[in-house]
Amino acid sequence: MLRATFLHLSGIGPVGEAQLWRAGIDDWSALRAGAGALGLSDASARRLEAEIDRSELALAERDAGWFARRLPEREHWRVHPAFRDRTAFLDIETTGLSPYGGIVTVVAVHGGGATRTFVAGDSLEELPAYLRRFGVLVTFNGRQFDVPFLEATFPQLTPPPLHIDLRFLLYRLGHAGGLKRIEERLGIGDRSGVEGVHGLDAVRLWQDWRRGNAAALDRLIRYNRADTVNLEPLLDFATAELRHRLRPGVAVGPPPVSAAPPLPGG
Repeated sequence: MLRATFLHLSGIGPVGEAQLWRAGIDDWSALRAGAGALGLSDASARRLEAEIDRSELALAERDAGWFARRLPEREHWRVHPAFRDRTAFLDIETTGLSPYGGIVTVVAVHGGGATRTFVAGDSLEELPAYLRRFGVLVTFNGRQFDVPFLEATFPQLTPPPLHIDLRFLLYRLGHAGGLKRIEERLGIGDRSGVEGVHGLDAVRLWQDWRRGNAAALDRLIRYNRADTVNLEPLLDFATAELRHRLRPGVAVGPPPVSAAPPLPGG
């Protein structure tokens, strides 16, 4: 979808983009080739070609921040899956609903071919440096919860420059409610071994571990990883649906409706 996106180019809005698609201009290369037929002045045509070149360079250099600055926030989903290799799926567990009344206990980051867990009092301090290797952040309600919590915990934190919040993306598709309810409704995700565990249970599991129950931490980590790993097939589903709504005549392949890959051990 990213190469078929023109919203980040000067003077092209949603109506203009749709007109280009209807005219058979499907990607940046076709737009460059057809620029002469758009009735642009020489200066405007040169500017358009320069912006297409810059788009190609940003994609080649894996510069997600460039697209984050130029695309409307609600359209950030369009970088997927072009930036899949630089995408971090993230979820946190805490002891409260506010960073001023609770702490971050466990964080999972899924991306770059691995799923890593960071635990308070052990490895959590490594999280800010680890996140700097990614250009895209994907969360569920992370704009209102995960990121503010982490920023309060780590004032030096620099999150990936482009953030896709699946809560709002899925809401656009008519799927309201919590993460687990949406997973169940769509038949997406794997919660093997942590069925029935919810947010309040995560607080209890952390407290149990602090009292000496080692198995409680293992269960908490598996629960947190399920919340994180399941975001990837949900994003695949959402982006496929949004592409279809934008361009209903263009085949995009079936969205994934199977479970995510099995969860690695705690």
